[in-house]
Amino acid sequence: MDLFDQELAEVLTDEGLRYVLRRNPVRVQEVRDTRHAKLATLQAHVAKQNHYLTDHPRANAQGAWQKLVARAKTLRIAAWVALTLAERSITLTINEEAQTEAAKLDGCYVLKTDLTPAQAKKELVHDRYKDLASVAHAFRTCKTAHLEVRPLFVRREARTRAHAFVVMLAYQIIQYLSACWSTLDLTVEEGLHALTTLCLVEVSPTNAPSSHCLPTPRDTIARLLHSADITLPKAFSLSGVRVSTKKKLQSERRLQ
Repeated sequence: MDLFDQELAEVLTDEGLRYVLRRNPVRVQEVRDTRHAKLATLQAHVAKQNHYLTDHPRANAQGAWQKLVARAKTLRIAAWVALTLAERSITLTINEEAQTEAAKLDGCYVLKTDLTPAQAKKELVHDRYKDLASVAHAFRTCKTAHLEVRPLFVRREARTRAHAFVVMLAYQIIQYLSACWSTLDLTVEEGLHALTTLCLVEVSPTNAPSSHCLPTPRDTIARLLHSADITLPKAFSLSGVRVSTKKKLQSERRLQ
């Protein structure tokens, strides 16, 4: 257990395996707070049941006790919490020693690898493990959030691959915007929603061809564009190309 008190520790085995050990202090506090919250929840249920048993003399005290025992198991604190029934009164007792034992591994985790120290130092193994959180976030963003890669309404392999490829390219844009807007205290979704207020104004002077221009963006939009190093042109020349959004495609399929 003393190894977890270090920032990063490793253990080598005779089989060539390495175990990298660490205790995350932030996670320690989170687990401790969760444990206290679960205990408070159970205590509130005990008080409620005792009040009910007092007001209803014919209520089933044994059944109330069984419900609380099941609740303790559901909350996963039954190992250090005892519930006793005596004269229609339920008492909750905390086993301090068992609670301390249960808290020993709070925030502790172990990484297992067969890479030798020459191939990857313990810091590198740990950093690559932490990078998995970014991978999970990427898949979650692609499946839901802004991109919604699923469900796929294509059938041919080439089209499915092309669809996934376009989504991954779009994710690169989201990553770029996330880095650019990190100091603005907003999410990419909030920033993109704000940018939807941009609109084109058609100017049709007499005896001259019409043109489209952008009004001066308000301060919020200007900060978003400046942070992303985007400069909008003052005038637009529309090419007549029709862009089909996801909502438009659904209505088109119904018409076909």
